[in-house]
Amino acid sequence: MPNIPRFLIAAPASGTGKTTVTLALLAALKARGLDPVSFKCGPDYIDPMFHRAVLDIPSYNLDLFFTPPETVRYLVATHARGRGAAVIEGVMGYYDGSGTGADASSYEIARVTDTPVILVVSARGAFLSIAATIKGFKEFRPDSGIAGVILNDCSKPLFEMAREMLEAETGLKMLGHLPRLEDCVIGSRHLGLVTAQEITDLQAKLERLGEAAQTYIDLDALLEIAAAAPEVAGSAPIPGPAPGVPPAHRPGISVSRPRIAVSRPRIAVARDAAFCFYYEDNLALLEQAGAELVPFSPLCDDGLPENTHAVYLGGGYPELYADKLSRNTAMLACIHSAAGAGMPILAECGGFLYLHETLEDDTGQAHAMAGVIKGRGYKTPGLQRFGYARLTARRDNMLCRAGESIPGHEFHHWDTTAPGDAFMAEKTGGKTWPCIVADGNLFAGFPHLYFYGNPAFAVNFVNAAARYMEAHG
Repeated sequence: MPNIPRFLIAAPASGTGKTTVTLALLAALKARGLDPVSFKCGPDYIDPMFHRAVLDIPSYNLDLFFTPPETVRYLVATHARGRGAAVIEGVMGYYDGSGTGADASSYEIARVTDTPVILVVSARGAFLSIAATIKGFKEFRPDSGIAGVILNDCSKPLFEMAREMLEAETGLKMLGHLPRLEDCVIGSRHLGLVTAQEITDLQAKLERLGEAAQTYIDLDALLEIAAAAPEVAGSAPIPGPAPGVPPAHRPGISVSRPRIAVSRPRIAVARDAAFCFYYEDNLALLEQAGAELVPFSPLCDDGLPENTHAVYLGGGYPELYADKLSRNTAMLACIHSAAGAGMPILAECGGFLYLHETLEDDTGQAHAMAGVIKGRGYKTPGLQRFGYARLTARRDNMLCRAGESIPGHEFHHWDTTAPGDAFMAEKTGGKTWPCIVADGNLFAGFPHLYFYGNPAFAVNFVNAAARYMEAHG
């Protein structure tokens, strides 16, 4: 297998400029004709949307809480095959992982994939202290993998003045800098950055960032570091569409194969400004399990796509669009009717709230929703049950049998009077809580699932859609 030129963008902490530098480099590498691919460490949906806006191809998540190292290596090797470069954007500070350790951190991703690391350091308000920060991160672990540095928020004169000193003090190559570009700043809200589709002049911003990277960053030196990355390969269980043929073996996974009669079952996937949080590999696994995915908009459409056999309602910002969602009574009635008719529905976080009787907007005003779940979604002062958890079924349901489990992640400021109790969620530290409404054809809750953590969940959802297709045509 040929080497995949690659590097990981890390930083001392969140808010240092990882996403800005990553977007600038993706745009510059694309302009060079390298056809790059991108990845994001951790359970993030928003940054990959910006990656996709640059490259016009999907961006993929890498997460060592969700999957073992073999699967992470497989995803890098598979998605980056044939590309001129792979860029991995880190999460939080370089060594920050789940809990108080480095588990599932950007450092761990770099280590298990043998990916060289470029440290992005803010130059604001410091000079010699920048060297202390860089040297501390480089030497904190002997296998840090840090191979170069980019200074962010740094003027050209400051970079030229500091470059020689920083290289002498740290032993690392200063690959360049990015000045602060006020016209390229991306706004934030309670779950992070605003989404890519909300920025009307996004392409102009991305073009400006790419030009800045080409001007101020030594791309040749960066690519030399990337080219030195060793081969990467792994393996993962991949479900296939053929009935009766199990996926690659992985202990603890039992799979019921979809029985496809004439054509593939069609799963309607909510895709609009209110519902946009999906892992690309989740969607790919549903397709590999035999489904046809069809987008629809709960905001704008008056019904589900023709010949829909299941519905996937992802997360997003329904609370910001609660009034418009509520006024689309035709869609609400369609979803309610489909649920009543036994159509399989998988809903995560924002999609879960959409199925409630009412949902409060960001001002606290309640709006009518689909009424599939008897309860109300309401605003809270802060994050609720934030973080990773392993979800274990307390009883048989549409996606698995009692006792089976899958990794998940919660990240929401809204809560519910009807959280469900079909699963027990458990954090690494031992905290537990009941969650998820899983009755008959419904699987809905705050946790976001990652199907590579247990591909049987994806296969069984497709199986349910196939049964509905056979029963209803």
